[in-house]
Amino acid sequence: MERSKREVRMLPMTELRIADVDEKSSVIEGHAAVFDSWSETLGGIFPFKEIVRKGAFIDTIRADDIRALFNHDPNFVLGRNRAGTLELIEDEVGLSVRITPPNTSWARDLQASIRRGDISQMSIGFIVEKDKWSTQDGIDVREIRKVKLYDVSPVTFPAYTATDVGVRAMQEYDGYKAEQRSKAEEQESAARRAKEQARLENLKMKFRNI
Repeated sequence: MERSKREVRMLPMTELRIADVDEKSSVIEGHAAVFDSWSETLGGIFPFKEIVRKGAFIDTIRADDIRALFNHDPNFVLGRNRAGTLELIEDEVGLSVRITPPNTSWARDLQASIRRGDISQMSIGFIVEKDKWSTQDGIDVREIRKVKLYDVSPVTFPAYTATDVGVRAMQEYDGYKAEQRSKAEEQESAARRAKEQARLENLKMKFRNI
């Protein structure tokens, strides 16, 4: 199944904090995604859950030009991996983020809001390149196995209300369900053919015994 639409999502994360480097500078740290931890229910009228597997970010960290933004707004750039002001590492917990913000008034204001706990969440902008759909405990689930990452962003509000996500989810979910229906129809057709073949064999046996 092709993946082309950029997604913005707040995945399970642990903390977002300010760490002081020295008296004049500080960094923003946290985990933008946590491995093997289920998201909330997504998709609106097409409900499903997601989980991120270890290794999903390794290739994109090595290859891609990734930014740290505030609220996914390209006008508020906090850092960039190729500039050395954004560090991204896959650790045992998930996607570890360390941002060295610029010395600007809005960035200082953001750090004050994080220290106060007013802003405590982070989301990521990405494209899923490899995933696996299945059903567990009566709900459809998606394992995210590889992504192309565009940005990591401290956010005022979680970024997965069911608007754009619901539309995107419906398209992918419909594809998954169509595949499941096709498999079910093939199995049903094979069962009918086997039943008809068994009926014909029984008739042949009856004629032989007459």
